[in-house]
Amino acid sequence: MSQAVLSRLSHLKSNLTAHGLDGVLLNPGSSLPYLSGLHFHISERPVVLAISHAAGESIIIPGLESQKLNHCPYPIEKFTYSEDVASWQQAFSNGLAGLKKSGAKRIGIEPRSLRVLELRFIEEALPGVELVSCEALIASLRMRKDQEELQQMRTAVDIAQKALLATIPAVKVGVSEKEMAALLIQNLLSFGSGGELPFQPIVAFGANSANPHAVPTDYRAKAGDMILFDWGANTNGYFSDLTRTFALGDPGEKLRHAYAAVQAANAAGRATARPGLAAGGVDDATRGEIIKAGLADYFTHRTGHGLGLEVHEEPYIRAGNDAILDVGMTFTIEPGVYLNGLGGIRIEDDMLITANGCESLSTLPRDFQILPV
Repeated sequence: MSQAVLSRLSHLKSNLTAHGLDGVLLNPGSSLPYLSGLHFHISERPVVLAISHAAGESIIIPGLESQKLNHCPYPIEKFTYSEDVASWQQAFSNGLAGLKKSGAKRIGIEPRSLRVLELRFIEEALPGVELVSCEALIASLRMRKDQEELQQMRTAVDIAQKALLATIPAVKVGVSEKEMAALLIQNLLSFGSGGELPFQPIVAFGANSANPHAVPTDYRAKAGDMILFDWGANTNGYFSDLTRTFALGDPGEKLRHAYAAVQAANAAGRATARPGLAAGGVDDATRGEIIKAGLADYFTHRTGHGLGLEVHEEPYIRAGNDAILDVGMTFTIEPGVYLNGLGGIRIEDDMLITANGCESLSTLPRDFQILPV
């Protein structure tokens, strides 16, 4: 992993000038460990890593976190502060002094991660410096997974699939969404997932499954309900994200028709994805199947999203996205149809772009399955 981190750092720094940047500042999130091997949680104590050609690498951290720097694979200058909040600004001013002395004009930040807490300290330490998004630069690195990253993701998919297979036999008439969510989480941990799941599993029965981001409730399953699971596992910070939908007994013709449409859409997306294709082309393929089934109004979200250190990252598989898919990119294909008041269906797989097309990292059956009542 150390060599991978060094390679990522080198690649980032070699591309700073092309993006008009004198450096980047990262706070706890997914990119900081990706580029340093260091892990910090977002808390009331700010942490900022500074990377630049002119000033090298420095980090501003609370004193109690100092020992973590022993695991950084490259030299890094530390600037610590105490529990006295009045000392924090001085730590930022000292830690960013190298950037200031180098005459830095434009510094990259990640707007989706940077908090106002850190922003205010940075602004005071670097007056007059323009802070601009470097998300495109970092995404260009993180989108293309190396073999070590892919192995972590394959393991996360394997854990997730085993956990669902261990959970499904417990689905019966009368069981609640919350009970099934608890069992699924227990199984994820038992099969080896890290405790920080990519998200709390979505377990939705009946009409609740028509809400794409449903939260498990006390609702108890009835005969004819759709049974939707959207869940994932964590292997060393890399995530899986899957969805499968079942029927508890016969759900009726409308939902069977909707399932067939979603199944065809998922298959079309997997068959279409390949290197050189715009991400929007995958969405076109899946959406076309839903349109053919007369259900266009009930597919209310994009086809998918990138996956890796975050459960939602680049590339986004949505209509009109002209980002070109490339070897090593990983993302979901998850078309869905949601019939308000009746039920919903989503089939989600984790995909990898390969030299010859794409590979589904997930292998659970996608055919219509009726669970015994």
